[in-house]
Amino acid sequence: MNPWRKEGDVLVTEMERQEAAVLRGLVGQINDMLHARAEEAPKDELSELTGIRTGPATSPDDPILSRLLPDFHRLDADQPSKEDMDSAAALRSLHEPELLDAKTGVAEVLLDTCPPGGGEVRLNLDQADAWLSALNDVRLALGTALDIDDDMPDELPDDDPRADHLPVYHWLTVVQEELVHAISS
Repeated sequence: MNPWRKEGDVLVTEMERQEAAVLRGLVGQINDMLHARAEEAPKDELSELTGIRTGPATSPDDPILSRLLPDFHRLDADQPSKEDMDSAAALRSLHEPELLDAKTGVAEVLLDTCPPGGGEVRLNLDQADAWLSALNDVRLALGTALDIDDDMPDELPDDDPRADHLPVYHWLTVVQEELVHAISS
């Protein structure tokens, strides 16, 4: 990964073809998952008349989507009350469409600005913020899939099925850190 550099208000880097392919592939997969979740939203006449969209009232079953779309109201794990469960469902239904729009929006900015064959990437500050959000979503998804926690070593034994994917997680972390550093310099 070539370091990001600031040229005025523009952030610039060069991406290798493989780097761009990996990044675009991962962001594209997350984007597809988020779009599929948006399609699960209930269709109702009031929503179509008012333009106020509603989302599903329940958390996603998929652990990756559940990590990307967390509950808006935490329930008592031992004995959630019906009132709390209703509140959580209402909040999810009301706010999830906006969250999905934000997450798919940043993914699409990254996909639009990351050249498919690699090469120069030039981002204004708004696009850089979108990249940071999209990178964060990919890291959350990959971290969930790999079951990453604070106790995980930097390298895994070769026979661990996660061993080939952990370096990608670390690379995404570096891309994100370098971009933050370039923005703040």
